[in-house]
Amino acid sequence: MSWLTVETPLPSGPMHIAVTPLGVVAGGYLGDEAGELPRCTDEAKIAAVNGRIGTYLAGRSRELGLPIDWSLSTGPHRAVLQTLLREVPYGRTITYGELAARSGVFEDVAEPGLAARTVGQMMAANPVPLLVPCHRVVAADGIGGFGGGRVGIDVKRWLLTLEGVLEPTLDWNGPL
Repeated sequence: MSWLTVETPLPSGPMHIAVTPLGVVAGGYLGDEAGELPRCTDEAKIAAVNGRIGTYLAGRSRELGLPIDWSLSTGPHRAVLQTLLREVPYGRTITYGELAARSGVFEDVAEPGLAARTVGQMMAANPVPLLVPCHRVVAADGIGGFGGGRVGIDVKRWLLTLEGVLEPTLDWNGPL
């Protein structure tokens, strides 16, 4: 696994992306420094990741088209993430509860709200945010949460505005 930094217009600043021979394995918002982690030196991977994320965040593409290495998610977590990726396209949202139901993972859960809360925790632990669009998962009564506190919510709003789910505000700094 090696890391690269992608400059973004997101309120959180750059993203840090980890790649393997299989694809993107991890990523993060909030400009966390990669520090001592091994740096990616594969120019083709660097160009592909920077180009595709840049094109997406500029509003010139609706698909990232990067391969995903699923090795950091297993079992029910992977099933829920793959359901999200497969069934919730650009410009659409789904509630935590709806995603729980569609995934089929929580069929035996009887406690009201438990499946939805668990999906929320799974979204917070998504190893490949943006590629697996956890920003598209919202609460039944509003936008819901997003890792990173206030900055995280700003990122979620920015991405949902980019995708046309939310109307741009006066301070919108994304593509028109």
